[in-house]
Formats: sequence, structure tokens, C-alpha cells
Amino acid sequence: MSDMTTRTYDVVVIGGGAAGLSGALALSRARRSVLVIDAGSPRNAPASHAHNYLGREGLPPAELLAVGRDEAAGYGAESVEGEAVTAERLPGGGFRVVREDGSAVTARRLLVTTGLVDELPPVPGLAERWGQDVLHCPYCHGWEVRDAPIGILAVSPMAVHQALLWRQWSDDVTLFLHHAPEPTDEEYEQLAARGIAVVDGEVTGIETSGDRLTGVRLAGGRVVPRGAVVVQPRFTARSGVLDGLGLRAAALEVGGHTVGTYIASDPAGATEVPGVWVAGNVTNLMEQVIGAAAAGLKAASAINADLVGADTRRAVEARRAPFSAEAERQVCEKTLGDRRHGLQETR
Repeated sequence: MSDMTTRTYDVVVIGGGAAGLSGALALSRARRSVLVIDAGSPRNAPASHAHNYLGREGLPPAELLAVGRDEAAGYGAESVEGEAVTAERLPGGGFRVVREDGSAVTARRLLVTTGLVDELPPVPGLAERWGQDVLHCPYCHGWEVRDAPIGILAVSPMAVHQALLWRQWSDDVTLFLHHAPEPTDEEYEQLAARGIAVVDGEVTGIETSGDRLTGVRLAGGRVVPRGAVVVQPRFTARSGVLDGLGLRAAALEVGGHTVGTYIASDPAGATEVPGVWVAGNVTNLMEQVIGAAAAGLKAASAINADLVGADTRRAVEARRAPFSAEAERQVCEKTLGDRRHGLQETR
């Protein structure tokens, strides 16, 4: 790798997940100088396999990222491990990114793909089984727990929707009301029509046996046997690196309930700060891996087009400069000639 402190990259990509590596691949193929700064903490690390990624179905997440890094490196993209903690705009244009070890790098443009953090409710046992048999996305994990007894831990008004959705993968679904609002009469009718049981009371823990989940424990001590538990986490954007640029995460509400925070952007990932793009879960909380990769590509295309515009303006200015200098010289010579002519006439 080149000395990062002595050069300015066309693009620094902050985040080495699917979105970031996809963007780095496209930008390096566009002959841009690219550096990927990766903290090495992908959101899907607890999962054993990634799904719904056409051509890579069922590949372990770490292996998928390793393949992506190699592909991007094959076109010249560089990468470095570590967390980017701050970013600031430079007076002369471009950006300075500082890592946790104090090292810094400059870039003409930034692509931030830092993802999000899944914040689970404080129920003992959930975090330990997260991504294995404590789940949230049926499209990511539904097939793997098909026909198993599934419990839905209600933590928001979206719980009934979750229960009805997961019913597609199993006919044995139980909704644990926990701290969520009581379903409406219409919702109770929908649940009954689909054969979904409803259990009142607070959930106080998850029961396990060996390396598998076996049940849900209620406040009164009752344990309801389950093979998987579904819970909606709070999705919090990893956006601290953008604070210095004035980009703050906004709250995302669904059905009147705040489900998380995100960085707002246009469809191509451009933020309100010129020169800064975002892609993946940091801006789209519901994006799956293949969607994040597509978003990284789209943002990369927009960044390259922006740089092409900047490069063209610079080239035009450089082309005009000699003509401007020659024109100025001619004006000066004419002025001097006029003055000499005027002196001669007065003599």
C-alpha cells in the first residue's frame, strides 16, 4: 500500500461491507484512486450464511466480503483496517478522515457505508442467540426455520404484521405480547384466522439447551416451547463519523413507531453535504445484502460522474489560462504603446 498520509485519494470509502466494497470495485474499475477504511465489524457477522444474493446464495458473510475485497483490490483499490472516527471538510476542498489511531487521509469525495447497529430489547438470552435462532428478517432466515415453532416477541405496534408475515414459513406461530400495545379487534381476528396464538404477559428470558433455543420464559415462570424467536430491534445508523460534517441521523417512523435512525440521501446516495455519499444500511435500514451492494454501485456511478465534471472544469480552466495570459500581455503592450505614442505627440 502507498503512504496514505502523502496523497489525496479520489474517493475514501468508509465501511468495508457489501455496499462499500461494491462502490470501491466500481470506482477502481473507473480508474479512480480508492481507499477503503474498514472497522471489521459487519452487521451480519453473527449469521452463518448470507441469503438472497444471486450467484452467492448461502455463502458465509465473511467469505462474501473476502471475495469482494479481492475483486476490488484486483483493480487497484486499497484497504486498511481500523475505525474512521471523524471527517472534516478542508478549506481548499476535499475531506480529511481521521482513524482511531490518529492517522489521517485526504479525499476528494467520501462514500460512507458504515451500516447500522441492531439494538435488542433487554431480555436475557436474546443477544447470545442473535443471528442464529433469534431473528428479525424472514427473507434472510425464514427458510432455515421453516415449519419450526416460532415465537414473535412483540415490542412495537408492528408485531402483528411480523406474526402474519412469519406465518408464511410456519403454521406454528405464537405472538408474545410482552410490552407491546394490545392488538385491535380486527388484528385479533386476523391472527385467529391464520391460526396464530397470542400469549399475554412479560417475557423474562430465553430458554436454551446445548446450542439451540428451546423456549420462551414468561414472568410467571411458564415456558412456551419454541424453536426460534423473532424480535424487531431498533436500527441505529453508525453515523458518528459524519458528525463533524454536520450530517445528523434522522428518526425513521413506521406506523407511528420509531424503528431507528438513518442518514438522509437522494436515490443515488448523495447527502446534503456536497461531496459526501452514503449507501447501504446507514441510509436504508431495511436493505438486504444484495440491495446494499446495488446501492454502493449506484453511489459509485454518481461519484465518478461528479468527479468527471470537476476534472472537466479544471481542464477547461487550464486550457484557458495560456490564452488569458497572452491576452493580458497583448493588452499591456498596447497600453504601453499608446502611452509612448502619446508622449511623442506632445513633444
